[in-house]
Amino acid sequence: MLLVERARSGDQIAFELIMRRYNQRLYRLACSIVKNRAEAEDVVQEAYVRAYEKLADFIGPNGFSTWLGRIVINEALGRRRKSGRVISLEDYVRDIKGGDPEQPGQRWTDMVKSEEPSPERLAANSELGRMLETAITSLPDKFRTVFMLRAIEGLNVLETADLLTIRPETVKTRFHRARQLLQQALGAQCDALMPSMFPLGGLHCDNIVATVLARLAPAFDRAAADNGERDDRQQPDQA
Repeated sequence: MLLVERARSGDQIAFELIMRRYNQRLYRLACSIVKNRAEAEDVVQEAYVRAYEKLADFIGPNGFSTWLGRIVINEALGRRRKSGRVISLEDYVRDIKGGDPEQPGQRWTDMVKSEEPSPERLAANSELGRMLETAITSLPDKFRTVFMLRAIEGLNVLETADLLTIRPETVKTRFHRARQLLQQALGAQCDALMPSMFPLGGLHCDNIVATVLARLAPAFDRAAADNGERDDRQQPDQA
């Protein structure tokens, strides 16, 4: 909460510390909705700008990470709506016969197993990591976001439910179903790699911070100037 108060007063360093603290979580959350790394970075940047503009609306003292997360969710969902893309379970069915309507399709999870049949190859971390990220990205929307927050970001059931404004029971159900889908596709050995999925590399993290700080520079200057004027008015007259 101290960093938030300092950021409200125009402290650029405080807001940079806030961004670096939450970048990874918010990026993963954005990825779970827009399913595109570059766009997820844009979502996080825009969310930070909106968050700074609305810092006065945050009451606190607790719940700042949830407040930020909801701004990211709203921004990401807004982009999805603007794109006009409707997501359904049919998006996760692929026709292995080149679109022949006479041939049955296969679910994406079956495709993964048929393309990578070797347990030895699947066990290699680099290969498994790529496949696991693809598998997570291809989960149905409602499962994917819960899974990202629980298994990858490490939020507990109540934290996830609060952030997504759903019941804890719903979190448990969606998380269980997501794990089932992934294990059907890749096997239980993928569990150990979960915390390392969808990393936000140093350069990308720095880029988000630098871009947001540049966009907010005028706002920081105004806030700092306003804060300085208030301090001057509060100083006793020196007779």
